[in-house]
Amino acid sequence: MDRNESLVLDRTELDFCLYDWLKIESLTQLERYRDHSRETFDGMLDLSQQLAEELFLPHNREADLNEPTLVEGRVRIIDAVKPALDAYAEAGFLSATMDEADGGFQLPHVVYRVAFMWFQAANLSTISYAMLTVAAAHLIHEHASSELVEKYVPPMLDGRWYGTMNLSEPGIGSSLGDLKTSAVRQPDGTYRVRGDKMWISGGEHDLSENIVHLVLARTGGPGTKGLSLFVVPKWLGEPGELGERNDVSLVGLNHKMGYRGTVNTALSYGSGTHPVGDAAGNATPGAVGYLIGDEGEGLRYMFLMMNEARIAVGASAAALGMSSFLHARKYARERLQGRELSAKDPSLPQVPLTRHPDVRRMLMLMKAYTEGGAAVSLYTAKLLDESESAATEAERAAADLLIDIITPVAKSWPSQWCLVANDLAIQVLGGSGYTRDFPLEQFYRDNRLNPIHEGTHGIQGLDLLGRKVRMHDGAAFTALLARIRETLARVREGGANADGALADGALADLVAARVDTLESVTATLWAEGNAEQALANATTYLEAAGDVVVAWLLLDQLTALAGRDDAFARAKRQTVAFFVTHVLPRVDPQFALLESRDQTLVELEEGLI
Repeated sequence: MDRNESLVLDRTELDFCLYDWLKIESLTQLERYRDHSRETFDGMLDLSQQLAEELFLPHNREADLNEPTLVEGRVRIIDAVKPALDAYAEAGFLSATMDEADGGFQLPHVVYRVAFMWFQAANLSTISYAMLTVAAAHLIHEHASSELVEKYVPPMLDGRWYGTMNLSEPGIGSSLGDLKTSAVRQPDGTYRVRGDKMWISGGEHDLSENIVHLVLARTGGPGTKGLSLFVVPKWLGEPGELGERNDVSLVGLNHKMGYRGTVNTALSYGSGTHPVGDAAGNATPGAVGYLIGDEGEGLRYMFLMMNEARIAVGASAAALGMSSFLHARKYARERLQGRELSAKDPSLPQVPLTRHPDVRRMLMLMKAYTEGGAAVSLYTAKLLDESESAATEAERAAADLLIDIITPVAKSWPSQWCLVANDLAIQVLGGSGYTRDFPLEQFYRDNRLNPIHEGTHGIQGLDLLGRKVRMHDGAAFTALLARIRETLARVREGGANADGALADGALADLVAARVDTLESVTATLWAEGNAEQALANATTYLEAAGDVVVAWLLLDQLTALAGRDDAFARAKRQTVAFFVTHVLPRVDPQFALLESRDQTLVELEEGLI
């Protein structure tokens, strides 16, 4: 199969985003990426597509139908998972963005994001083990002592040891200030960790020699300021000599709607199942943990991993949405059903589904949602490159501001609307879409977790409206509005036609009106400084702001099409015009609700809900 005809992802769309729109070849002018070129970028993307299609895609359905099980105290996972992950590690993907001094390729984050999307679309369950490991290794590398970095990061980036993140506890959920797991410092400087953790992906398996848990535990008083972060390995020894088993035990497996191939666990720390002695050989309660950084800074450190994971979650949603669209489009082009409304003769041949307006509506929505999801994911990834490696401190600081305010959108917008794309794909196929003969029902189930993963949809709304638009006296929000308006000015100057729909300048005007409203609504919500009043409809704010951000990014893509009139350029202009005229107007009633500062959800009588 031609690499551009894949049903996993749209390679042509992703190449356009990278090279024509985001112009990532310009990154090679920065010191960090000076040894790279389009050739090295394409090589990594070609390899990711090849491995994804040859080793990950073939067992995606098998992993879904044969989820991890507990057999005689051990987690059993289908045989195809480990060879795929081993090949991923051997190809260097685990360390791809790390420094050359640490064995990495210093690959730009935006290139790695696209490469990783191939694996997410091909087999989200299997690649999740790698995603967690990479994020955990980055956190240790960034915040832990040199001793911990030297011991844990190399085997993790080699794929010999895997990582997890342990935040939630039974009955706690997202209320991290109420966490009860405790950690007590010992005379030798280690800590003993005791407590129960829930919803731990990759918490127990035999895919690697060791599992490195990053555990949030309480060392101080109440609230999030009393939380610290610890490395708590399954085995206490060195690579190749694992030594004594730590007191981390599996309590049970959680069986989810999707992501079925990723083992999800409940873990107990310090239950006494595997007691560990102290320096004198005396049994001491608790699992051995090693403090990362300073006490009381655990949540701040963990947010490095969480924010990285949030961008990855949004990208995975976009990847699954794009794959659903490609499957649905192929089916709709090939499936003959019915006749056009003007065709009165029943003996006339049937027409493809793509001739029916409602099917076209669904396909265009899917296309707009998945291209919009990819756009916000990749734009954020490029900002990450700029925040770390731009030539000047001012450029790095500007990128940091934009990352802060866009991350809630980059996580939640694709998770919400690319899930809708999955739903629409099922609808396009009708009854066939609802069967296991096609992968669309699995795509939907797998993607349904993403609005929950790494901070729910509602939490992202609170983060955006409650923190991000106000941080640094509104500097991030001001920078975002300025960046959007700069794009709108360039689009107006371009003046290209959107294939007979609306001139690009007219589209820019439609977006500009909503940008102005977003700015005024934000000021209105915080006019009295009352958080309860301002945040009553924070999720509505997130969704409306997300539509504005995605409209901006799609419109910005038009600036990369100057002088082009090929089929791809015409399709892109058509998609952007459709989003601005058919999708974006839904923000108008949302803004009206926000402008009214409606308090219905605050004033509801609880017992009558």
